[in-house]
Amino acid sequence: MLKVGLLGFGFMGRMHFDNYVRLMEEGAGVQLQAICDVRMDELKNAKASGNMATEKEVYDLSDYRLYSRLEDMLEQEQLDIVDVCLQTYLHADLTCMLLEKGYHVLCEKPVAGSSDEGWRMVQAAKRSGKQLMIGQCLRFWPEYEYLKACVEDGRYGKALAGQFYRGSESPTGWFLDGDLSGGCILDMHIHDADMIHWLFGKPDAVTTQALNVIPGSGYDIVSTHYSYPDGKVIHGHADWTLQGEHGFFMGYRVNFERATLVFDQNVLTVYPAEAPRFQPDLSPDAGYYREIKYFLDCVANGESTIVCTPDSAVGSLEIIEAEIRSAKENGRAVAVAHNRYTKS
Repeated sequence: MLKVGLLGFGFMGRMHFDNYVRLMEEGAGVQLQAICDVRMDELKNAKASGNMATEKEVYDLSDYRLYSRLEDMLEQEQLDIVDVCLQTYLHADLTCMLLEKGYHVLCEKPVAGSSDEGWRMVQAAKRSGKQLMIGQCLRFWPEYEYLKACVEDGRYGKALAGQFYRGSESPTGWFLDGDLSGGCILDMHIHDADMIHWLFGKPDAVTTQALNVIPGSGYDIVSTHYSYPDGKVIHGHADWTLQGEHGFFMGYRVNFERATLVFDQNVLTVYPAEAPRFQPDLSPDAGYYREIKYFLDCVANGESTIVCTPDSAVGSLEIIEAEIRSAKENGRAVAVAHNRYTKS
């Protein structure tokens, strides 16, 4: 039985909590032992906002041991895994410390605030011999897994072009401090940059236009072209300044030699060149559930994670860093680092 401590009980911590509860109800070999947050007394009776719905607004945590200090949780609990759902700027130091103390770590995306911090986490995992996985959840989202399979097996020929996009109203709190969150380009857009990396490998260069709208928040709107040697046209766009009750959306349109795939309004449709359109039969489970289950299975079986290695997550961050440099230089093409990591 794997014993888990959940670190952070904001929106993403609650999303992970929901899925641990489901896994325990399904009889998985996992027990969520404890929850830790410096604001635990406040959060246990409060709502948490996010761009997707959690199972509840206010949670009954009476069955769990609650902590406001990480040191106390680690001292008093016998844990195998710590699930880090804290702010991005806290990821590197906490993850390295936890790995060095002998815990497996599932850390929310983005891996860190900089690739240098990310590589420090990678090295800590290698030294410790413990598992580290970054929660780039789109790699486990059924509609994106299907796209990955089409790219890998060539069932519709080569990919010729792709558009990846997401958006929402503006977030609140620490997300709007660009020095802490990295802004939309690091917190939101990294999902699509990571997906492009996972599908096609690292681009040679990026060309990015980005705009700051909310003072101090970093880049709030970002649009990037990714350059590949074979000339395929790949584009990513994110915007967290949408107005009114727009809500969150994500999607893609990818054109292959013999088909077009469109994921929009939570529905994936395949348009083959010589057959009627269809909607593939996919898992009904969201990426959060599937990534947590995958990580638990890897730890339980003593197997290395291969779907989302920490190296590849840092590689995606290196792409984002190139995009930021391009945006600062008014869209000049900027080469993407290939020195330490090249392909997911």
